[in-house]
Amino acid sequence: MVPELVTAVVAAGAAALVYAAAAARVVKQYERGVLFRLGRLGGEVRSPGFTMIVPFVDRLAKVNMQIVTLPIPAQEGITRDNVTVRVDAVVYFKVVDAAAALVNVEDYKFAVSQMAQTSLRSIIGKSDLDDLLSNREKLNQGLELMIDSPAVGWGVQIDRVEIKDVSLPESMKRSMARQAEADRERRARIINADAELQASKKLAEAAQQMADTPSALQLRLLQTVVAVAAEKNSTLVLPFPVELLRFLERAQEHPQDHHLEK
Repeated sequence: MVPELVTAVVAAGAAALVYAAAAARVVKQYERGVLFRLGRLGGEVRSPGFTMIVPFVDRLAKVNMQIVTLPIPAQEGITRDNVTVRVDAVVYFKVVDAAAALVNVEDYKFAVSQMAQTSLRSIIGKSDLDDLLSNREKLNQGLELMIDSPAVGWGVQIDRVEIKDVSLPESMKRSMARQAEADRERRARIINADAELQASKKLAEAAQQMADTPSALQLRLLQTVVAVAAEKNSTLVLPFPVELLRFLERAQEHPQDHHLEK
């Protein structure tokens, strides 16, 4: 009897171990466990940690609750101003309802990808080229709303959508480059014209000041002589004021007056 009892106990223990191994499940911190009993959704969603199921009756499906980064392949379309472009983007989303993500849609990742591609093509057709190049934040928000609306029924929440790159035809790139160059040249001409206008006003003010004060003209002449002499030129030609020449002529015609004054 004793050997038979020992054998029965060992067999029962082995069966218990096999049952426990088949029934034990571990749900990771970033996962949630959805229980299906005989094919039907049963019970609450299992939280992270150790949990038990009924072998051969229950099936525990684990759903990742982390944020998923999903690249959207480049989509080609025609903008509202008839420019052909290729635009790619990236979608950040996460599952907020694990049961709905498994029951309401066959493959929620594929569904989000297809919806994102369709919405991206729609955004391209409704936008101008300037909006795609310079107003991406507004387009990102519109694209996020277009994807998030159907994704709510799939237990998915769209966290963010970003347009990555806008590819233009080579002819359009050359045209935009010429336009940018012409715009830079126009601004340069305007700046030069403003500088010439300001310089002419300053010169007019200086001329008026020198006309009112002849001594200022003589001081300016002396400054010019000093500046030219600093260049170490061998020949220096200096203009003399008319008043100075007349003074010298009068001094030569009446040297006695000049002597008497001394």
